[in-house]
Amino acid sequence: MAIRKKITVSTIKNMKIEDERINDTELAGFHGRISSKGVIKYYFYYRLQGKQRNYLLGSSDALTPVQARDLAKEVAGRVAGGSDVQSIKKETQRQGKRANLKLWTYLDRTYYPYLESLNPKTADRALKALKSNFVELLDRNLADITPWDLQKWVAEKRKAKRAPATIRYALGRLKAAFNRAVEWGFIDGHDLGKVKVPSVDNTIVRYLSNDEESALLDGIRLRDHRIRDERASANVFRKQRNYPLYPSFDGLRFVDYFEPLIITAMNTGLRRGELLALTWDDVFFDERYLVVRAANAKSKRARNVPLNDTVFDALKQWRSQNSKTSVVFITSKYDADTAVTDIKKPWKKLLTDANIHDFRFHDLRHHFASRLVMVGVDLNTVRELLGHADMKMTLRYAHLAPEHKAAAVNMIG
Repeated sequence: MAIRKKITVSTIKNMKIEDERINDTELAGFHGRISSKGVIKYYFYYRLQGKQRNYLLGSSDALTPVQARDLAKEVAGRVAGGSDVQSIKKETQRQGKRANLKLWTYLDRTYYPYLESLNPKTADRALKALKSNFVELLDRNLADITPWDLQKWVAEKRKAKRAPATIRYALGRLKAAFNRAVEWGFIDGHDLGKVKVPSVDNTIVRYLSNDEESALLDGIRLRDHRIRDERASANVFRKQRNYPLYPSFDGLRFVDYFEPLIITAMNTGLRRGELLALTWDDVFFDERYLVVRAANAKSKRARNVPLNDTVFDALKQWRSQNSKTSVVFITSKYDADTAVTDIKKPWKKLLTDANIHDFRFHDLRHHFASRLVMVGVDLNTVRELLGHADMKMTLRYAHLAPEHKAAAVNMIG
């Protein structure tokens, strides 16, 4: 129930919850509201171009009735001059929030939920990469991060011997986050495109020589023997003391996920993320192919990759060892839905034992493509197997097939 009285110290003091609202008799539009908890706030009501507005002046614990009326008169004057004071106030508040939006706050509360909606499997990794790469900028306001800040970051990473591709990749992730911030109105724009980044020579392809391939496969077998010997030795120790024995590797081809993972990478050309995301529902043994789901592919396009005898036999035996699991490459058969996430330690040791240098896990993909080209597979088929969106990336393997060029020239001889 609204009452009409001049708003004074006395009328405000005597206002009851059931009064709900008091309209000032001296200034049209000036009124006070009381909440169910007894809190009184002053407002100024006005119309602008037929639209109703209710402008909050402040609460009774911060403003006296006289101060509230004076403020209402000032607002009334601005309204009379054609200003939409309510919209101006909201925009000012929004600008204030934008000016104080920290990078870490934006990443955690806004950008991460967006990433999660796109791909829950990679969102955590993407957020972790952003925060670890740009830790010195996390407490900076989003709008205050400049190209110069990032140019200094690039210089520091170059000094620390970071690979150009790593620097470009990290900076690309940050630019993507800033692009979304512009779209969503958190910042008006950014100039991060002005940051000069080191160029990457994508034409250089690292693949294994025949000797290196043999050394790599021998290294995997040596690792297998070492793990088997350690398990047998541990069980002898435990048996002597009547401790429960660890599961035996007798009769099993693989001691863990690592060997089938390497074999699959070398014979399918799948990316690391595509490999680790594989489930047994993606492997079709009867038809002898596997599927890279669109959600797990870099190009966001699904593709089928045939299984040659080597990878078919490896996956078939690995499946027989893990008949109740859902994920292909798991750390333990007792956890059927937890995929391997980190292979750095065994991969690094394998390269050391095999005496192979300057070779990344991703280069197994190049090795797969290079072998195909060198035995005469056409580049378009290689492109389809690798899942490249266009031929540009696949063309870097073209120099491995000089006989094709010679054959083309001889056709007009």
